[in-house]
Amino acid sequence: MLFGDPPGPDLTGIARLAAESDLLESKRTVRYFEIEARSALNRVRSGMPFTWGLNPYRGCEFGCRYCYARYTHEFMELHESDDFENQIYAKRNVAVLLASELRRVKPGEAIAIGTATDPYQPAERRFHRTRDALEVFAQRTGLSISITTKSDLIRRDVELLRAVSERNSLTVNMTITTLDVSLARELEPRAPRPDLRLAAVRALADASIEVGVFPNPIMPLITDQEPRLNALARAARDHGATYFGGGPLFLMPSARRVFLPFVEKHYPLLLRRYQERYENTAYLKGPYRDQLKERLARVRAANGLALTPLPWKPEPEPERQGRLF
Repeated sequence: MLFGDPPGPDLTGIARLAAESDLLESKRTVRYFEIEARSALNRVRSGMPFTWGLNPYRGCEFGCRYCYARYTHEFMELHESDDFENQIYAKRNVAVLLASELRRVKPGEAIAIGTATDPYQPAERRFHRTRDALEVFAQRTGLSISITTKSDLIRRDVELLRAVSERNSLTVNMTITTLDVSLARELEPRAPRPDLRLAAVRALADASIEVGVFPNPIMPLITDQEPRLNALARAARDHGATYFGGGPLFLMPSARRVFLPFVEKHYPLLLRRYQERYENTAYLKGPYRDQLKERLARVRAANGLALTPLPWKPEPEPERQGRLF
């Protein structure tokens, strides 16, 4: 089906909404649409460290080879590998929906922004859906919020993020898979360079916003070497990060179709091993996970970094009232 054509009679749910979405803007290879959103907050499955997910966009222009969220475009009957980064949907009325739905959030339930797509991808420069959500959060108190991004565009919102963090628990997870600029460009074709992300970490830390670095996903024999991880953790610490995460590559079938050709081109000797490990599962199994966990523990200890953010303590009320924002 071509965009702009009437939706087919068999399309229902999110697929029909996608087909009926208004075109907002086009670039050379990317088209932006506005899609009707039924909700802003989505309850996530148990076992995750957060209860609610917030994704202002569907699809992500960064085009990361390993992105597990590519499968979400399949719900809209978009099955080509490059649809996920070339057909971007900005959700309509995110702020209005969020303001209404926050009453469903119970004390202690965490909200994670960017669980599927990057909230500071290039579309955010145009459509400000993430900033709209932050302005809602800035009016609330006592929420637990995290943001995961690999974009230095977050620096635009530092003052707003400060306002959110003064009344709520706020942490920012900056994803940096590697310090190797050429490798990062191959893995994440349209994402900001690693040094720009580190500069964003510094800007957030200087604004007293709790920030850490996620080297996710850690790719066996590509980015998992201890010297590489140690160099990244040291850079994170030197730019103000207080914690350093890390987890192994997770490959959904839709991501395998993009990631394995990358391996074949750049690491042909590893292709068979990757195919065997991920042929029947999206998860790595066996002793590797424990070995990686121990490696990361050594890296954190060597650089004085925690595994998770520090517990949040609200500022005293008089000090908050003295702030201008």
